[in-house]
Amino acid sequence: MDLPTNWKKLMLVHMFNFTYICGVNCLTTRVQTKTITMETNFITELLLPLSLGIIMLGMGLSLVPNDFKRIALYPKAAAIGIVNQIIILPLIGFLLLMLIPMRNPELAVGIMILAACPGGPTSNLISHISRGDTALSITLTAISSMAVVFTIPLIVNLAMRHFLQAGEYVPLPIFDTMIKVIIITLVPVGIGMLIRSKAPKFSDKMNRPVKVMSGILLIVIILAAILNDKENFFNFFAQAGPVALALNVAMLLVGYFSARIFSLKISQSITISIESGIQNGTLGIAFAATLLHNPTMTISPAIYSLIMFGTAGLIIAWMNLKVKGSKVVAR
Repeated sequence: MDLPTNWKKLMLVHMFNFTYICGVNCLTTRVQTKTITMETNFITELLLPLSLGIIMLGMGLSLVPNDFKRIALYPKAAAIGIVNQIIILPLIGFLLLMLIPMRNPELAVGIMILAACPGGPTSNLISHISRGDTALSITLTAISSMAVVFTIPLIVNLAMRHFLQAGEYVPLPIFDTMIKVIIITLVPVGIGMLIRSKAPKFSDKMNRPVKVMSGILLIVIILAAILNDKENFFNFFAQAGPVALALNVAMLLVGYFSARIFSLKISQSITISIESGIQNGTLGIAFAATLLHNPTMTISPAIYSLIMFGTAGLIIAWMNLKVKGSKVVAR
């Protein structure tokens, strides 16, 4: 199965980054206290928005309008994937936080931020390597990218209200937050789709370098989140790590077995498993740092991102063996 030009971004940054960063900064800049260092400002106001913009732009380069229409070709598979991502994921995240309480409530909010950011371009590549249904993966990613506009402000507000005390947070204005999420997600995705429609050969050519760039940027973002509060990282990992691991494994299993219960093909079950368990940690980190200005809340998405790549490696190996075994039986 050929990878349908997965995420591409890179050279268009030269004409896109200035406009994009100006737009993000205008909508997300808050009055900074004198204690905030220049390094933190650079990370939260330039590095994170730019990196997320490039990643989302690259995802747009891999999308075409038919990716959104493809839901009609396999409505059952798409419905199961969407329900897992939008409803089951935050519910399981909340239940795990009730079962495994954290001493630091901001880490708990970080887990819920992560649970509000399903999918992401990384899941498309992992689905392809795992012999999943790449077309279905791209469709679910496209839909979840639209859904985060609504899920993030609603889930994050509910999480802060539940886990934080009155006076410890300022509720997010729903409409303003939706606009900000549109700017940092849908706008670069839309620009990427426009570039693909106008220059498909260029988009195809950018496939390989963009994959490399996406991986590098994700690592940079995770390291930035960790180093920003490195003194407390191991303490935070001890608190958030078990919940992040449990959430990741639970969603991988829920995704796979929910698909199998409804008699979907193995390739579709693989994809739904991956789309359910592999989250957009980049968006979660950027949202917590850039819109909420809370470094502690970035740690949970960063920890989840580290863990999900470890479990993804195991899933890739297992799924490949399973698909090969099925082919042998079919013969």
